[in-house]
Amino acid sequence: MVHTAYDSLQLVTNLPNKIDCISSYGPNLLISSSDGSLQIYAPQSSTSSSDHHLQKEPYVLDRSVNGFSKRPILAMEVLESRELLLSLSDSISFHKLPNFETLAVITKAKGANVYAWDDKRGFLCFARQKRLFIFRHDGGRGFVEVKEFGVPDTVKSMSWCGENICLGIRREYTILNATNGALSEVFPSGRIAPPLVVSLPTGELLLGKDNIGVLVDQNGKLLQEGRICWSEAPSIVVIQKPYATALLPRHIEIRSLRVPYPLIQTVVLRDVRRIHQGKNAVIVALNNSVYGLFPVPLGAQIIQLTASGNFEEALALCKLLPPEDSSLRASKEQSIHIRYAHYLFENGSYEEAMEHFVASQVEITYVLSLYPSIIIPKSSVAAEPDKFPDVTGEAYLSRASSGMSDDMDSSHLLEYDESSALESKKMSHNTLMALVKFLQKKRSTIIGKAAAEGTEEVISDAVGHTFVSYESSRPKRSSKGRVHIPLDSGARETAAVLDTALLQALLLTGQSTAALDLLKSLNYCDVKICEEILLNGNHYFCVLELYKCNSLHREALKLLHQLVEESNSNEPKIDLTQKFKPEMIIEYLKPLCGIDPMIVLEFSMLVLESCPQQTIELFLSGNIPADLVNSYLKQNAPNMQATYLELMLSMNEHGISGNLQNEMVQIYLSEVLDWYADLTAQKKWDEKAYTPTRKKLLSALEGISGYTPEVLLKRLPKDALYEERAILLGKMSQHELALSIYVHKLHVPDLALSYCDRVYESGLHQQPAKTPGNIYLTLLQIYLNPQKTTKDFEKRINKIVSSPSGATPKAGWTSLKGKGRGLGKKIADIEGAEDTRISASGTDSGKSDGDGDVDEDEEGISKIMLDEVLDVLSQRWDRVHGAQALKLLPKETKLQNLIPFLGPLLRKTSEAHRNFSIIKRLRESENLQAKDELYSQRKADVKITADSMCSLCNKKIGTSVFAVYPNGNTLVHFVCFRDSQSMKATGKGSAYRRR
Repeated sequence: MVHTAYDSLQLVTNLPNKIDCISSYGPNLLISSSDGSLQIYAPQSSTSSSDHHLQKEPYVLDRSVNGFSKRPILAMEVLESRELLLSLSDSISFHKLPNFETLAVITKAKGANVYAWDDKRGFLCFARQKRLFIFRHDGGRGFVEVKEFGVPDTVKSMSWCGENICLGIRREYTILNATNGALSEVFPSGRIAPPLVVSLPTGELLLGKDNIGVLVDQNGKLLQEGRICWSEAPSIVVIQKPYATALLPRHIEIRSLRVPYPLIQTVVLRDVRRIHQGKNAVIVALNNSVYGLFPVPLGAQIIQLTASGNFEEALALCKLLPPEDSSLRASKEQSIHIRYAHYLFENGSYEEAMEHFVASQVEITYVLSLYPSIIIPKSSVAAEPDKFPDVTGEAYLSRASSGMSDDMDSSHLLEYDESSALESKKMSHNTLMALVKFLQKKRSTIIGKAAAEGTEEVISDAVGHTFVSYESSRPKRSSKGRVHIPLDSGARETAAVLDTALLQALLLTGQSTAALDLLKSLNYCDVKICEEILLNGNHYFCVLELYKCNSLHREALKLLHQLVEESNSNEPKIDLTQKFKPEMIIEYLKPLCGIDPMIVLEFSMLVLESCPQQTIELFLSGNIPADLVNSYLKQNAPNMQATYLELMLSMNEHGISGNLQNEMVQIYLSEVLDWYADLTAQKKWDEKAYTPTRKKLLSALEGISGYTPEVLLKRLPKDALYEERAILLGKMSQHELALSIYVHKLHVPDLALSYCDRVYESGLHQQPAKTPGNIYLTLLQIYLNPQKTTKDFEKRINKIVSSPSGATPKAGWTSLKGKGRGLGKKIADIEGAEDTRISASGTDSGKSDGDGDVDEDEEGISKIMLDEVLDVLSQRWDRVHGAQALKLLPKETKLQNLIPFLGPLLRKTSEAHRNFSIIKRLRESENLQAKDELYSQRKADVKITADSMCSLCNKKIGTSVFAVYPNGNTLVHFVCFRDSQSMKATGKGSAYRRR
C-alpha cells in the first residue's frame, strides 16, 4: 500500500437477511434484501439528515418497504436528476423518490439480465437473451420504445458510449450503432473472467480482459495511455476520480487513473458481494453489513505522498484541489517540485531535477547554490532559505565565493583558478549540462523583463522624468551591451546572475561556441567576473565579444592587437589555439566608423602598414571624412600619408577633394626636391633620371587636376625638373612655354607632339573654337622661330609665377578650355589660301617667320627646325589648318617635301567638295518634292450647295463670297472670316497694351 486514499468505516451491521443490491440516495442507504424488501438506512444523528452526502457514522434503519420486489434485485440505480429509482429484477421498474411510488414497469424487459442508462438523453438500453431494446423516457410517467436489435449471443455487460453502445458478448466486445444496429468488433475478452464494460467520466471505456483493464475511445480504438493491471480479474469496477476501485475475489484494490496506473491502496474485507459508487464514497456491501470507503482529504494525501517520496502522485493530486484553494495549490506544488528536484538531484537525475526546479518557479540563485564552483555577482535578489517554508527538510548548500560584485578585489578572482577550479572538477559533466538547460529555459523570460526595464528607462530619460547631468550620471547600457547595472534594476540583476552563471557552465562543459553565441546576442554577463574567467581559460574570442557587447572597444582593440602580435611572434608568451590576423582588427573597427571615428583612426594605424588596402577600404566604407583621415595620418603616421592618398585616388578618383590632391602632389614634390638636392650636392644630377617617386609625381601632375599649379611652380628649381615645369605650365594654359620646354630644354619633339594631341583631343569635348588646329600651329611657330620663343624665356616664367592667382597672362592662342569641335569643318580650298589670315590669337602677323622678324645673317636658316615641322604636317595633316600652315612655312620650302601633307589634305578636301555637292542636289530635289506636295494639297475641291452653312454665323452661304479653312471641311462667309480675324488682332493688341 503506497498511501491511504480511503478510510474504511462500517456503516451498517448485523442485517437479518443477505444483501442482494445496494445504492444511495442523498445521505441514506438503499439496501435490497433476499426476501424482496427494500430497507432505507439513515445516519444515526438527526443533524446529518439535511446533508446530501453519506456520513462517517453508524446508520440505523429508517424504514422498510416490504414486498418491493417479488424476486431478488439484480441491479439498482438512483437517477437523481429525475428523482427515480431504477431496479432490475424479473423486469425493469421505476419508482418515484422519495416515496417509492411505482412509476412504470417495462414488461418487455421481463427476463432481462443487464441494462445501461443514459442519463443525459433519458435512454434505457437492456438485453434479454439475444435481443437488445432501447427505450426513451418521455419525461412523464411512461417510456417509449425506440429500437430493437438482434445480437449474436447473450449480453454479459454493456454501457453507453456516446450514441453507440459497447456490448460484452460471450468472449468478445463489440460496438453497436444505436441508429442502424451495425456491429463492429473491438477485441476478444479474457478467458477467465466474463466481459466487463465500465464507462469513464471522460467518455472513454474501460474493458476488462481478465486482470487487465484496456482503455478505448467511444469508437473502440485503443488509447495510447496504457493499461490498468489488477492483481486479479475484477468482477466490478467503479470510478471515483482520481481513482478506480475494483472488487477482486480476495480484496478491494484501488489504483490511480494516472499513467502508469499504480496501486494506491488495498482494502481487505471478507465476503464482499457488491461495491457501489456513491456521491462522496464507495459503498461496499457484504453479506450482512455495509462499509463505506471515504476518501481521505487531498491535502492529507499530498502530505502522505510527499513524505513517502511519491512526488509524481502528489503533484497529480495537487491539480485536483478546488479552484478556491489556488494559493494553497500553488504553494504545495512549489514545495513538492522543490523537494522532488532535490531528491532527483541527489540521486543523479539532474535534468529531471532541473525540470522540477523550473516548474517550481524558484529563484535561479536557489538552484545555483547547488553549484559552489559557479561564481555569480552579488545580488539583492538572492533567495533566502526561509522563503520556502515547506522545504524544511532540505538544507541549503553554502556557496564558496558567490559574493562577488563589481567592486570586488582581484584576490577573489585569483582564487577561482585554485579552489573554485578544484570544486568544478568535482562537478560531473551531466550536472553542468542540466544546469545549462535549466538556465536556458529560464533565460527568455528573464531577459525579456530586463530588456523591458531598459526600454522603460530609456523612454523615461527621453521625456525628462529622470534627467541626470552627464557628470553625475552612471554609464548606461547600450543597445547591445551593458557597462553597469543600476542597483534598482531587479530584472537586470537577475539577468546578470543568470548570464554570468550560464557562461561559466557552458565553458565548463566545453561549449565554447555556445558561449561565444551567448556573448554575441543580448546578454547581461558581469564584465569583471567573466573577463577573469575567460582570460584564465584562454577564451580570447569570448573576451573580445564580452568587451564588444559592453562597449569596451578600447580594451577589446588593445587585446586584439596584442593577440595579433603574439600570433606573428616566433616565441609567443601566451598559448593561442588559433592565429589572429590584422584583418580581425579591421573587421572589428567597421561597425565603429559611424560611432567613434577617432578610435577607428587610432587603432587603424596599427594595421595600415600591413594591410593598407583593407584599411583604406575601411575608411571609405565607414564614410570617415578623408580630410580627417589625412590630418590624423599627417600627425601620427606621415610616412603612410602618401600611401593613403594614392589608394584613395585609385579606389575613388572622384571622391578625393582638391585639397587632398594638392596635398598628395606636395608630398611627391617634397620627396623629389629632396632627391634633387642630394644629387646636386654630389654633382650627379641628370634631368633624364627617374625615381619611382618622380614617376608618381609626373603621373599625378598629368592625371589629376585638383592641385594649384602656380604654388607648385614656385617650388621648382630654375635649372632642373623641366618636365614637371612643362606639365604645370600646360595646366595654366601656357602652351607656348610648355612646348618651348619640350622642344628647346628637353629636346624631345615626341613629347611636344603628344602634348599637342592631348590639348587638341580635350578641346573636342569642350566648347567649339574658331581654330581647332591652333595648338599645332603654335608648335610649328616654335620650330620655325626658335629665337623668338626662347627669348626672355625665364623672365616670362618668373612673370607668371609672380603674378597673383587669377591674373595669369594668357598666351597668344586659344586656351585649352576654348577648344571647340571644329573637326567637322573642312579645310578651305588651297587656291584661296592667299586670302586667309591667321587670327590675332594665332601668330604675330600674317607674314612668314622666314620673311621678317629675324635677320638671316644673324640667325640663318639653319636654326629653323624644318624637318620637325614637316613631320608634324605629315603626321597631323587632318588636324592642322592647311592655309594657315602654308602661310607659316618659309618661302624656301620645297613643294616636294609637302607632298605627305598636301596629298591627303587635297584628297580629303576634294572628297568633301563632292559630298557636299551631292548633298546640295539631294536637298534641292527634296525641296521640289515638298513644293509639289504643297501644290497638290492646295488643289482640293469644295462643293457649295443650297444647304451649306457658315460655321461662324450659322447662316446659309448662298451666293456670298466664302472662305475655306485648311481642313477643307469648314466653310465660312468671307466677311465673317475677316471680322473674326480683326477681333483676334484687336484682342492681342489690348493684351499687349495691358502688359
